[in-house]
Amino acid sequence: MNNNSSRTDEQETLIQYEYIDKLKDIISDKSNRLGRKLTYNVTTFGCQMNARDSEKLRGILDKVGYVRTESEDADFVIYNTCTVRENANNKVYGRLGYLHSLKKKNPNMIIALCGCMMQEEVVISKIKESYSFVDLIFGTHNIFKFPELLYNAIQSEDMIIDIWKDTTRIVEKLPTSRKYAFKSGVNIMFGCNNFCSYCIVPYVRGRERSRKPDEIIDEIKELVSDGVKEVMLLGQNVNSYGKGLEEDIDFAKLLRRVNDIEGLERIRFMTSHPKDLSDELIEAMADCKKVCQHLHLPLQSGSSEILGKMNRHYSKEDYLALVDKIRDKMPDIALTTDIIVGFPGETEEDFLETMDVVKKVEFDSAFTFIYSKRTGTPAAAMDNQVPEDVIKDRFDRLLAEVQSIGRSKAETYTGSIQSVLVENVNSQDDSLISGRMSNNSIVHFPGDESLIGSIVDVKLTECKGFYYIGELDG
Repeated sequence: MNNNSSRTDEQETLIQYEYIDKLKDIISDKSNRLGRKLTYNVTTFGCQMNARDSEKLRGILDKVGYVRTESEDADFVIYNTCTVRENANNKVYGRLGYLHSLKKKNPNMIIALCGCMMQEEVVISKIKESYSFVDLIFGTHNIFKFPELLYNAIQSEDMIIDIWKDTTRIVEKLPTSRKYAFKSGVNIMFGCNNFCSYCIVPYVRGRERSRKPDEIIDEIKELVSDGVKEVMLLGQNVNSYGKGLEEDIDFAKLLRRVNDIEGLERIRFMTSHPKDLSDELIEAMADCKKVCQHLHLPLQSGSSEILGKMNRHYSKEDYLALVDKIRDKMPDIALTTDIIVGFPGETEEDFLETMDVVKKVEFDSAFTFIYSKRTGTPAAAMDNQVPEDVIKDRFDRLLAEVQSIGRSKAETYTGSIQSVLVENVNSQDDSLISGRMSNNSIVHFPGDESLIGSIVDVKLTECKGFYYIGELDG
């Protein structure tokens, strides 16, 4: 579909609310005829951006009268898909077979697919050919049209497909249903311009576009008035926020403005690309007391040669110098990272360069990935793909090193008193509650659900490697 709509963003919001009102009547009528409430299930694959998108989907479904269920045996099921790795696609195909069996028992069931995976033409072709029972497909650029698309899917007996190749549109202010009452993600920008050679994201999320700062600030103020204490500012690369906006704004300036919001207690953000993490941003992080003591800074490789092939735009030396700058201003900050093992052409020497960075930086934790050839990316066509047994050996060595360093770093907090945002009753032991420290570490300690959403002081009595056992201080 052509996405050059003549509607303004404001008109689009009003139109979608009109569809929400139409859907309320339809869902109410169906519920009355069936003698029960219609149910829905949203399953999310992938990143924090997808999780935030799913909150929007749930908000609209709640608004029109569906009732949430954890079971996929529901009247409306939607998969919000990820396509970073091809096995993520295969997982969705496998689950669709299960949904088909459920739909045979409930012919009125509506099945929808959205998210990054749907931006690939080969995926749409496969779904049309092999999964014709799917009712609605849309992508990442037009999620704001969900009320309209859902209305069309209910009215039509044909598969509705509405995929946009790209967009400059940013349409917000539609209903959302947050997973947590006390914390929320906030989109500050969409898309990515980096084109790392192993990554499909720029092709499925489109070019970078930033939200206006006043809209972001207003949204956060509304969240705070609704009980939110912590926000996570979201973008594929938050460090490039503000490019293309008329206002003189960058991420460092935005962070300072968010920090000034009265009633907000914690600020997190992700993801930060090392190539444009500025001195001004480091200063802002150090100055803004609400910014959590945690930075996720993807390394991907410690070899400058491999980083060049990855199109990362920094060297090993650049990364280490950046870490020194960050730690100079924020000595207690927890640094976490992403590392890919077995990128095409990676030699043992390249891998040892990665191990060297891991030892020098001493990350608090790292997400380690075996390189996955992703069709449609430049890296997939590169020569010198590394044998699986070599990758497995390197991965195991890296994981052991990362875990050893992480345990040692974690031990240093034992006995200290930390501020913890209580998130939930512990799923394994209901006499315990669980929460997160500023550095993103998890703590379990005695308490009850009345403390959920509170920030409390907790003494860390025992380190269990990557989480702590504690007790309320005082």
